[in-house]
Amino acid sequence: MTRMRITTERPGVRPLPEVDMSTSLGPVALPAPVLTASGCAAAGRELDQFFDVTEIGAVVTKSIMLKPRSGRPTPRMSETPSGMLNSIGLQGPGIDAFLENDLPWLHRRGARAVVSIAGTTVDEYTKLAQRLRNADGVTAVEVNISCPNVEDRGQVFACDPVAAAAVVAAVRRSTSPGVPVLAKLSPDVTDIVAVARSVVDAGADVLSMINTSLGMVIDTRTMRPALGGLTGGLSGPAIRPLAVRCVWQVRAALPDVPICGMGGIRSGLDALEFLLAGASTVAVGTVLFNDPSAAIRVQRELQLALGDRGFDRLVDAIGYAHREEPGPVAIVPDTDDFGPDVPDDS
Repeated sequence: MTRMRITTERPGVRPLPEVDMSTSLGPVALPAPVLTASGCAAAGRELDQFFDVTEIGAVVTKSIMLKPRSGRPTPRMSETPSGMLNSIGLQGPGIDAFLENDLPWLHRRGARAVVSIAGTTVDEYTKLAQRLRNADGVTAVEVNISCPNVEDRGQVFACDPVAAAAVVAAVRRSTSPGVPVLAKLSPDVTDIVAVARSVVDAGADVLSMINTSLGMVIDTRTMRPALGGLTGGLSGPAIRPLAVRCVWQVRAALPDVPICGMGGIRSGLDALEFLLAGASTVAVGTVLFNDPSAAIRVQRELQLALGDRGFDRLVDAIGYAHREEPGPVAIVPDTDDFGPDVPDDS
């Protein structure tokens, strides 16, 4: 299959500034800061038709469960202003098929793979982590704790600091010491700092923030819920201010804990917001559905934005908005339109 590539070598495209875009995912060094968000790009194979997936920081896989899962009833997606609701229900082939097909492809391709796992009991998460422990090509493990805990009346793990910590501790014990464990947090809590603190104490190396926020749409024609599963996860630009707020609060409370920021990122300036709030990496998700090359585009736009603001290194921008003394800053256009500065998506 012929790959379509986006390059900076076309006429009229401004060269990228010399900004060191390297960062880290806990103990793992990354050459670039942009990841794909779990659930929006499968295992990266489809996106590799549009850009080289080895050029971004990492591919975060769709959350994998122990057994194959058919997901929730249809319809499963509904557009809403500035975003969408999804009610997929973690449909997937299960860990056996993932280890046989998807992870080997990522490893052969040379992509960094962050494997997202999900379960309904602590034991399921433990078994998933154990299966991944000796697998080749696992850069990091993301623990999707936004799942109902069937051992506790369906309470979502991420909404309970104790339950969230139990899952993360189990995964940390079952994962190779050099492989970072990311805890993916839900915004649907009263105090996200309390949950963040609990999972860090339990062994999380990085915090993924945020997962979707629970929402609902009612079809006014049928006068029934638009989704077959009634409720779904709200994603897209609608949740970006919520996500930036969560990153800011956790960074202020836990300044030494790495954060992967996500939620409605669709441009380099959106990504810059998350860095300034305290994230050291960012993940691009919903925008991939209508722009499959968005991850590499956002990464290049971010490099331009950093250069325009006088940053020589990406790491210097992490948490920059928390500084006490504002100091001098470069005056740059406040717009998402990078015009001819970066390639288009064709």
